[in-house]
Amino acid sequence: MDSIIPPVSMKTWAQSPEDFAQELGKWFETYGFAVVADHGVDQLIIDNVLEKSKTFFALPEEVKMKYKATLGGARGYVPFGIETAVGHDKADLKEFWHQGRNLPKNHKYEKYMPPNIIVDAVNDFNDAVDTFYNAFDDLGKRILKSVAIYLNLEADFFESKVDNGNSVLRLLHYPPVTGDIEPGAIRAGAHGDINVITLLLGADEPGLQLLDKEANWQNVTAPKGCLAINVGDMLSRLTNGVLPSSIHRVINPQPERAKFARYSTPFFLHFNPDYLIETLPSCGNSQFAPITAQAFLEQRLSEIKLM
Repeated sequence: MDSIIPPVSMKTWAQSPEDFAQELGKWFETYGFAVVADHGVDQLIIDNVLEKSKTFFALPEEVKMKYKATLGGARGYVPFGIETAVGHDKADLKEFWHQGRNLPKNHKYEKYMPPNIIVDAVNDFNDAVDTFYNAFDDLGKRILKSVAIYLNLEADFFESKVDNGNSVLRLLHYPPVTGDIEPGAIRAGAHGDINVITLLLGADEPGLQLLDKEANWQNVTAPKGCLAINVGDMLSRLTNGVLPSSIHRVINPQPERAKFARYSTPFFLHFNPDYLIETLPSCGNSQFAPITAQAFLEQRLSEIKLM
């Protein structure tokens, strides 16, 4: 499945931040997606979290249910057949784990970000996931520097707005697609992401597609060692749609691949909960009313049946 978007190398950033920002921003503005190579996250960190993820999802259902998610699915295990894309009547064919930011005691955002759920059934599970989370949190901030430059803002514009963001790492498991699934159900129904940007490692199995401006579905593939990064609804609101949050989905595999599971690890980077999302003056007359990041998040979680 050929991807419509070629990779952009982060090595360009070291040579010319402006050139990298323009290339990245071009793809974001055209498709709401970009593919990034040479991202700099240690492969050992990635391999370790994928190993822990596969071990966790292979646990018996009754064991996984001991770690069932809390507070709108923001922490812990969400079982198969729960999340349902907005406008869909069939649940997605997936289960997942959520891990969030670790806050110091009595932090002002403590009411929005509960403690992470500790898994004792898989050795060093939470440590591996935390390490991955922190690496992607840092990478996301670097990507946002390029977004800021593309929007003619100061490079550090986003820094104070996401430094304690309600960001979530999702470990995703799409089981093999068997013949007894409900007709019309797919691995992930068409949806837009809630957050600022999403950083997604390439999955072993294909299936990710975006809906382009001509209403055609296009394949998105992140080659080995690359990331797919997409604009979320929060950034789209901030830019008045200049950077669009594209609808995307994960389709079911071809029959010859149906017996294979699919794993992926999207990192949903969020604004700080009290940040007021209102259109940047440089992006024209706003079509969106101002709203805090937390209020917008709660509104959308309710729509997808996680609250």
